[in-house]
Amino acid sequence: MAELVAYRCIECNREAAELYRDYQRGVLRISICKSCQKPVDKYIEYDPVIILINAILCKAQAYRHILFNTKINIHGKLCIFCLLCEAYLRWLQLQDSSQNTDPDDLIRYAKEWDFYRMFGIASLEQTSFLVGIFITLWWMRPEMLKTKSDFILLLKALLLSSYGKLLLIPAVIWEHDYTPLCLAFIKVFVLISNSQAIRVTLNLNRMLPWLAIFFGLILENGVVCLFQKMGWDI
Repeated sequence: MAELVAYRCIECNREAAELYRDYQRGVLRISICKSCQKPVDKYIEYDPVIILINAILCKAQAYRHILFNTKINIHGKLCIFCLLCEAYLRWLQLQDSSQNTDPDDLIRYAKEWDFYRMFGIASLEQTSFLVGIFITLWWMRPEMLKTKSDFILLLKALLLSSYGKLLLIPAVIWEHDYTPLCLAFIKVFVLISNSQAIRVTLNLNRMLPWLAIFFGLILENGVVCLFQKMGWDI
């Protein structure tokens, strides 16, 4: 017998055996949660655009639908693309601060190496941020991260909730006097999304996710300070 897939009710976070029941001939009936007596997942009938809008609004129900009741497996590619966006932003700012316009091949090679360096630094900072979150959560609530699957699920949630970093490129392309303010808003939005992802994944209150994010930022800034002491432009 095939193993039953454990879904989650988007309202109360309880496990459910199925999202809907197929009565053939196009007749579908959404399953009702036995705990809260509400539809297990109303979003299975919604258009993806509506789901995306609800996710942007950081609704817990939309996050549960995406994390538990769908088979989205793009977190790795999304992470790489977000890091490329952040590396490009830093690389562009580094080029703006340099007035050297020499077209020599050596100069072009150095600029290309700068981009790879920015990507490496962004990757290390992201890793430090995630490590800080995991250490804090494991220290405060070790029962929440008992198995490897718990770590993987939380990692997937954090990577998916960092999609806001994709807005870095439009903010740079349409450069304006308010670009620094836009970048600050993007950073805040990503942190809010990360907090909601932790809260939904581990079914926590609002305080502990923000505490974990705070320590993650401390560790990330520690890495930044280390690079600055090494004399690297970041």
